[in-house]
Amino acid sequence: MTLVDQFGRVATDLRVSLTDRCNLRCSYCMPAEGLAWLPRRELLTDDEVVRLCRIAVQQLGVRQVRLTGGEPLLRPGLVDIVTRLSGLSPRPELALTTNGIGLARLAGPLRAAGLDRVNVSLDTLRPDRFETLAHRRRLPDVLAGITAAAEAGMTPVKINTVLLRELNEDEAPDLLDFALQHRLELRFIEQMPLDAQHGWRRDRMVTADEILAWLSTRHRLSPDDRERGSAPAQTWLVDGGPARVGIIASVTRPFCGDCDRTRLTADGQVRSCLFSRDEADLRGALRDGASDDELAQAWRTAMWGKAPGHAINDPSFLQPARPMSAIGG
Repeated sequence: MTLVDQFGRVATDLRVSLTDRCNLRCSYCMPAEGLAWLPRRELLTDDEVVRLCRIAVQQLGVRQVRLTGGEPLLRPGLVDIVTRLSGLSPRPELALTTNGIGLARLAGPLRAAGLDRVNVSLDTLRPDRFETLAHRRRLPDVLAGITAAAEAGMTPVKINTVLLRELNEDEAPDLLDFALQHRLELRFIEQMPLDAQHGWRRDRMVTADEILAWLSTRHRLSPDDRERGSAPAQTWLVDGGPARVGIIASVTRPFCGDCDRTRLTADGQVRSCLFSRDEADLRGALRDGASDDELAQAWRTAMWGKAPGHAINDPSFLQPARPMSAIGG
């Protein structure tokens, strides 16, 4: 049986957070002083992560597993986890979302372990702005990580960019030029209400329409006629193609009706939606001796209750209590 909800959507894409810790302090995610991290005993162990992923793949129809954080490269057992997941049958597609710090060292081992794809966050090409955004002087490390991922064969490397008003929005054309030059797939992401400070304001968010306007000052964009399916990014051909650029417009152009994702937090909670305020505890059941079948049924029950949409644009919307770093991307 699959992870189907009451609206007929089937979750085949599992996002697994391996840690809530991060070595950057991006302003749209957490305060400069950081957060109180989860106690280590509350995190899923490597064996528990692999077991739950195995159940998802073999009993629930999951076909893609994306490892996230926090920053997943901070997880000591990451390479071994990837090795074990790549050995599952049927083998899921394995992806990783990272800020890139440490990727220069780990790209080769991760590729050898079976990692298929990588997404790297890159919000600016200017060192001064990087420090303003992330409160760290680590831009060279991020760029080195992108290069290493490409050299390791995880191509095309995808880049995730969040534009912030009056801070880096004018860099949209430069970031696209950088992506074209290095044969990267660029995805702009509308800023979402997932910051720990709960300071998100819709009127301060750079919208998809504004991003397109910035990009069009330098390039000719035309709609991509490829079938989008459940992909979160709507894509455009750049100067006639074949290069493409995408925008994930979760706020202004929601795609909830086609969502195929289920999420597992670093402490073993199932989330049916990134913006859900409810979670289902698999860690507790697992540690109490639940069987694979019992865990699979608990997961199905959690996903059956998935809401029709995130309701960001509804006046009654309440931001999740957990920030993005604790939920996993």
